[in-house]
Amino acid sequence: MRLFQFIESDMEGILQAWENYARSVETDLPKQDAIGLRDHAEKMLRTVALDMRTPQTSHQQAEKAQGRGPRSSSDTAAETHAVARLIAGFSMDQMVSEYRALRSSVLSLWLTQESFAEALHVQDMIRFNEAIDQALAESIAAYGSAVESTRKMVLAVLGHDLRSPLGAILMAGDLIQRQKGLDEKGKVLATQVCTSARRANLMINDLLDLARCNLGTGIPVDLQKVELNPICHAVINELRTAFPQAQIFLDEQVQITGQFDPDRISQVFTNLIGNALRHGDSTAPIKVTVGKVQGIPRVSVQNSGEPIPPEVMPYLFKPEGRYSSYSSGERGSAAGLGLGLFIASEIVASHGGKIEVQSNEKDGTTFEVILLPSTG
Repeated sequence: MRLFQFIESDMEGILQAWENYARSVETDLPKQDAIGLRDHAEKMLRTVALDMRTPQTSHQQAEKAQGRGPRSSSDTAAETHAVARLIAGFSMDQMVSEYRALRSSVLSLWLTQESFAEALHVQDMIRFNEAIDQALAESIAAYGSAVESTRKMVLAVLGHDLRSPLGAILMAGDLIQRQKGLDEKGKVLATQVCTSARRANLMINDLLDLARCNLGTGIPVDLQKVELNPICHAVINELRTAFPQAQIFLDEQVQITGQFDPDRISQVFTNLIGNALRHGDSTAPIKVTVGKVQGIPRVSVQNSGEPIPPEVMPYLFKPEGRYSSYSSGERGSAAGLGLGLFIASEIVASHGGKIEVQSNEKDGTTFEVILLPSTG
């Protein structure tokens, strides 16, 4: 009997083996019934059998062996199965192991009743393994996509929901600060609560901006005709208050008026100048320059100190790279950079511009915001 014929005729025995294995997988969620455990297995097996029945050229076989088999325009049973297993609490490793068990059970059940008298049996095994591999690849891709989508949505919901309790904390802290008869210790504690809540609120705003980018909506900007120079002045004055020992010099070469979102541009300047204060040489001045090059508005922030390592530079505006490959070992000038720079670059991109960076021992580190000529 050909392998595809065996799959179709002995479907119940194969499905029972699949169910038995799935039942042995331990998850944190309640055990499923037979229908849930069998899930989309029958449809996948029938898809495999149909694929094996379909004539295949040597070129098509080579393409499939390289993972370039034909793809359906709609979700396949393997893709739907992956999402169902994720919801049921299966890890990706556990889901992959199902395919290993399925492959083993089908072949072992079939081989117990076959003598390999026919040369086509070897070809059937090759075709079967190719079809299972394709289904496995589809499941892994669908599982990973569903996990990523869930992560992005959870991030957005978490960031949104945390704003309410933080707002309540800030309001309570402000009310306590205004109370008459509050002793010095009480004032210090209330101030500390408010300061910490405001810092947490900034982090939440960053998370929400990251979630918007992850969900594909981008960072919204409300463009208005404003002057860039006063925004830069306000940010520097605020940071001088927070860092009284800092030396921040502003070189205004031109006055820039254009279509900007003042709050978002302020966020960019705060991030870049704040990073220079935190990661540069605290004994050296920071230079902020507002100018134009060939009619294009540019704002640069330059600080001295240890340069950013060359191997980190490609990941400065990519938080997924920064927080995976490099974050655990980062020290010095690169430590702590990442999410803020990513958001700053996305804000500038929403204005049609970009951020460039240069960093070396001689000239220090310079971040330059380059905006559209039409905004000047």
